[in-house]
Amino acid sequence: MIAFVSGPVAALAPDSAVVEVGGIGMAVQCAPNTLSGLRVGQQTKLATSLVVREDSLTLYGFADDDERQTFELLQTASGVGPRLAQAMLAVHSPDDLRRAVATADEKALTAVPGIGKKGAQKLLLELKDRLGEPLGQTPAARAPQAASWRDQLHAALIGLGYATREADEAVTAVAPQAEAAGGTPQVGQLLKAALQTLNRTR
Repeated sequence: MIAFVSGPVAALAPDSAVVEVGGIGMAVQCAPNTLSGLRVGQQTKLATSLVVREDSLTLYGFADDDERQTFELLQTASGVGPRLAQAMLAVHSPDDLRRAVATADEKALTAVPGIGKKGAQKLLLELKDRLGEPLGQTPAARAPQAASWRDQLHAALIGLGYATREADEAVTAVAPQAEAAGGTPQVGQLLKAALQTLNRTR
């Protein structure tokens, strides 16, 4: 088990980062909120979860241990694999997910790409006694990011599987919200709003 990776960020992609660890580049799959806090050349430390499949070994990275633990707990629900668990954390913080499950907030879960109404109802039942109560903490990676929110948001949507045209339209749709936030819009909140916009148009 690789519990974390620590070192300079060697490269960034829409859905992953490469962290240099002891002269080896470790490819780590990350949600947009985590990626938005990383910069090439800067030191980082990511909590990680290694997913083993017959034909692959995939390392998933998170801003902190709480996100990693939530990622692993989500996969104990039937039908939830690492990609869907990561998508859930791309839309909601661990505390938001705990709150959604605790209050049976079906709408919050259907905001995640790949989760429909029936799937949300099933997840609420299965996760009710697993995620626990909200901790009331805000992960540091979800702090406002000032640099190029449009590029970050667009890359995040492409990484989640949306077409370029859909990503362009979603970025345009949330631009007023970003401008209202001033010079440092919160990419995580904008991503949530963009996904809701895309869900309405599908």
